[in-house]
Amino acid sequence: MRANYRMQRLFVGDALAPSATFEVKPEQAHYLANVLRLGTGAEILVFNGRDGEWRAEIAAVKKKSVSLTVREQTRPQSPHPDLVYCFAPLKQGRLDYMVQKAVEMGAGVLQPVLTQHTQVLKLGLSRLEANVIEAAEQCGILAVPELREPLKLDRLLADWDTDRALIFCDEAAETNGPLQILRSVESKRLGLLVGPEGGFSEDERRQLRALPFVTAIPLGPRILRADTAAVAALAVIQASIGDWC
Repeated sequence: MRANYRMQRLFVGDALAPSATFEVKPEQAHYLANVLRLGTGAEILVFNGRDGEWRAEIAAVKKKSVSLTVREQTRPQSPHPDLVYCFAPLKQGRLDYMVQKAVEMGAGVLQPVLTQHTQVLKLGLSRLEANVIEAAEQCGILAVPELREPLKLDRLLADWDTDRALIFCDEAAETNGPLQILRSVESKRLGLLVGPEGGFSEDERRQLRALPFVTAIPLGPRILRADTAAVAALAVIQASIGDWC
């Protein structure tokens, strides 16, 4: 069942069941009451990543709080996406964009990876989590991706589940087309690795290419910025061997 894009959607942490009543967070209360100017009796959609999506009614609007009463389920909980998206952190604006688009494109896990050319070594995970939730709210997503702590590339590869194919975007690939390469990937469990703005080092490329569970793909004849490469890679994977098929 597709999402209802005409109604406001809100991510909440509370359990969702018929007649459940709870107060939303203060910033959500401000948004509902002062930005959207919704009053008592107005309806919105709520989800928590566990219990599906529900229609809820604004039960009370006070000066600094808004309470909701859950009415009925509109969509059952969808399975959690299995795609693991691994990315080198970028500068803040481009990182925000990349995380939002990864959520929209069906990533189930967001794994920051520190490479030799990574320029941003400290991440504001709370800000990234806010971007994850905002993207899920806006795009009708029910299964909110997991955001993990950053790992160095060596640790990521050492701990990788070898039954899961890891596809990495190789800016130094000799060909332009990724489709034929992707169609040769046998595993249905997928991971994607996108490097930093400076690309992977030669040592990292050799390390990745030497691993049997890793598949290198090109992304066309043009040099793409890291955030553009992320969207392009996610799209071509989903369209060829992912959940668009």
